[in-house]
Amino acid sequence: MKFKQTKYHLINVADGREFEDSGWTLADPESESPSLVRAVYENKLFTPREDLDGIYRYAGWMPVKRILKNSSAPVTYKSKGLASFLGLENLYITFSGWNPKIGAKMRTCSFKETEAYSILARMEAYERRILVVQSAGNTARAFAQVCSDNRIPVVICVPQDNLHDLWFRKPLRKCVKLVAVPHGCDYYDAISLGEKLSTDPGFLLEGGAKNIARRDGMGTTILSCVEQMGRIPDAYFQAVGSGTGAIAAWENACRLADDGRFGPNKMRVYVAQNAPFTLMYDAWKAGTRELPQMTPEEGRGKSERILATVLSNRKPPYSIAGGLYDVLKESNGDFFLATNNDIFYWLLQFRNKEGYELLPAACVAVAALAQAVSDGKVKKDDYIMLNCTGGGTLGAMSKGFVHKEPDLILSPDLPAEEVIKAVKNLF
Repeated sequence: MKFKQTKYHLINVADGREFEDSGWTLADPESESPSLVRAVYENKLFTPREDLDGIYRYAGWMPVKRILKNSSAPVTYKSKGLASFLGLENLYITFSGWNPKIGAKMRTCSFKETEAYSILARMEAYERRILVVQSAGNTARAFAQVCSDNRIPVVICVPQDNLHDLWFRKPLRKCVKLVAVPHGCDYYDAISLGEKLSTDPGFLLEGGAKNIARRDGMGTTILSCVEQMGRIPDAYFQAVGSGTGAIAAWENACRLADDGRFGPNKMRVYVAQNAPFTLMYDAWKAGTRELPQMTPEEGRGKSERILATVLSNRKPPYSIAGGLYDVLKESNGDFFLATNNDIFYWLLQFRNKEGYELLPAACVAVAALAQAVSDGKVKKDDYIMLNCTGGGTLGAMSKGFVHKEPDLILSPDLPAEEVIKAVKNLF
């Protein structure tokens, strides 16, 4: 079908300057300080597209130029089991994963599919540059699957220690190339490798949190919730590695408030990390925008000690204008911690109360909600959104799976020209 793109322009969060998108703009070229840019959509009303399937139901607030196949949208429902256990009257769970019984059919079991389908659809169909994606695991799986399904060339940089996350129902097409950094390296090393590739004009860096398509794709979680809840939540809970999903939720809550039909945006954003990887938590509790120093060795060591390895980002968009620090300030939000033991406990409790299992990162969000209830930060009659960002792997893998082995293993210390030459030889 012929797709008509939603019109939008960009705004610099730091100074309010409005300007046009050149097609893959990641930052304001005239900005005097680091800042996220946001999309300002011509259509101010939240209008789901009944003529489109999957995540593109929300294409009215996504900067997409085309429709890709096999997408699914997040699913929201009002909780009974967990809500009763925690003593909450209006708990809504937004689930992005695999659980066909509730209509959730994200085959890679993670809400990273929301960003993959948005970012890849922001690309022109005739784009000849090769997309570069950096990931700690779930993002890699999502982009690999979507690019394979839609025959989009991609290079995915991922830590070798996280290759267990690269499982698929069937072998991927050859357009997907996986480049790993060696054992002992972490997500930031994968980021470094991708940045070296991006210095060559033949590659296109995905852009992370700076890409409006990533955030507006992830922001479909709250659109799903508001469709069911009928209003903007009082409180929002999510586990964070970069915090991009929470930033995205806040941005869409602001758009929903401007719509006028869903109430004012008084949503408190509550986020959580997996101890001992507590970089953003430590900064927030110290009352500072600046992140504490973390050496590569410390970061790698701490990332090895957490169950939710996808939450280990040494360079998150916390300090930048419009980043997580600003979102927590503006929303009167807060930060929580969850231990590995908390993850095990809530994995079992959630399975017992809701009937399906979550990925470790989503269990961190459940633990944060339980702490907020215990601390009195949320009231029993608050309207609460719990963003469960992944789960259902046992069901998704039950009919068999294959692992994607790396096409290359490269040290992040290699010079850029050697990295570029080695990866180009893969195509």
